[in-house]
Amino acid sequence: MKYSKLYIALILLVYAAFVIVFVTFPRSTVSELEKRELATFPKFTVQKLADGSFTQEISSWFSDSEPYRDAFMAFSMQIKDYIRLNIGEQNIVFHASADMGNDGDTKSPVDISASDDSEHYEPHTILDENAKIANAGIIIVGQVPTVRALMAYGGDANGGAGYARAANLYKETMPNVNVYCMVIPTSVEYYCPEQVRKRTRPELPTIQTVMNNLSPDVKPVNIYETLGTHADEDIYLRTDHHWAPLGAFYAAQKFAKVAGVPFRGLDSYEQRVVHGYVGSMYGYSQDVSVKQSPEDFVYYMPKNVEYQTTYINYTINSDYQVTGESRPVKSQFFFHYKDGNGGAYCTFMGGDTKLTQVCTSTNNGRRVLILKDSFGNAIPGYLFYSFEEVHVVDMRYFTKNMVEYVNEHRITDILFANNVFNAYSSSIYGKYAKFLTQSSGVHLPAASKEHDSIGKLPAIPDATEPLDEEPSRQHSVPDEPAKRHDADSIADMSYALPLSR
Repeated sequence: MKYSKLYIALILLVYAAFVIVFVTFPRSTVSELEKRELATFPKFTVQKLADGSFTQEISSWFSDSEPYRDAFMAFSMQIKDYIRLNIGEQNIVFHASADMGNDGDTKSPVDISASDDSEHYEPHTILDENAKIANAGIIIVGQVPTVRALMAYGGDANGGAGYARAANLYKETMPNVNVYCMVIPTSVEYYCPEQVRKRTRPELPTIQTVMNNLSPDVKPVNIYETLGTHADEDIYLRTDHHWAPLGAFYAAQKFAKVAGVPFRGLDSYEQRVVHGYVGSMYGYSQDVSVKQSPEDFVYYMPKNVEYQTTYINYTINSDYQVTGESRPVKSQFFFHYKDGNGGAYCTFMGGDTKLTQVCTSTNNGRRVLILKDSFGNAIPGYLFYSFEEVHVVDMRYFTKNMVEYVNEHRITDILFANNVFNAYSSSIYGKYAKFLTQSSGVHLPAASKEHDSIGKLPAIPDATEPLDEEPSRQHSVPDEPAKRHDADSIADMSYALPLSR
């Protein structure tokens, strides 16, 4: 009886503690783990009260913005990892060894006939590696403290033609402009152990489709072999779905070669390091071993070239549509993050929701426009020695007419630089084609003009002076939230993931 009373008292004490924390402590506003801003308290209207949506939004806000949300989620992951609560394929552990045969699902890479690569890359087989399947089909390879998280790819040779059509259309529309097409592979192509290759598909057939469907007037920039020859270097981040800045360096070098412009080696750059970096794959995989395997985020700043960066910042609503744009504002190109900050990939331009123009001291009459997803953010900083102007447009956010913009800024070169997931997407042609015909200005669909403040990203404030510190909070989210089915988020990329295989 005595112990029963103590047990009941302990339970009541824990319950009271949770009530105090969840009711009185400050609510969380941003989840670094999930790489998103959390829900805010809903705006009251009589209509929402009458139809019941107001109370539903309050409930969503209360559960989404719980105090110490990231700490509780991390603790839950730790407990699950210790006691293995999950069963089934979510927690299957594989071990590849040299004496195990091919599983039969792996396709041998084929040559890209449209390539002008001088590199000779022999795909290497990764054996004797531990691997397990985590949340969302993400493959966790290796052991702490050097775990690598890989995003499975489910595309094939049937996709990619639309991406090529978009590049062809730009060349047809602007025949006096050089147009280039690059497809960026992801890390699973180079680092997936042989025994778990049945969990993903090769990316090379999709890249082959893109290259083979390009017009003869569009110049392919095949970086598949370029990256493959450097796969033993840190060209991809282990804890993030993006490549590393070093991988982007080799891609930019290849592009400069195809474009016939000068290019500088890494000795012309200052190396900066963000220690203790853990990127997006921790939240997506929900695997604590990723958190326990931080890495160095290493990036490079050009030393002996002058450049000035101008942004037009976009205001984005809760549906990730552009609702407004700022006046042109001068700021820095590189944003510096403190050690341990999970948003370090936003080092380049501070994120995606903007139009960027960089004027350099290079004087060769060449001006490049990069059409990209967030993988492309790491490329422009290597081209300040190569072009006198570098313009950057994200495939999701552009409010001007592309033909007018190209003519106004006397663009000489256009580079399509998208990762293989977006290149495979059936919607990518329409997104890029729309830029050619739309009128300049913000065009928000009438049905989406009214939004309350739930989940709304704040506008990026104007910045007129260089900063020697990390950007404001909204810059610390490298992509749209994991909940968004946006073009560059893993949630949207899952259209190609073979999760049931």
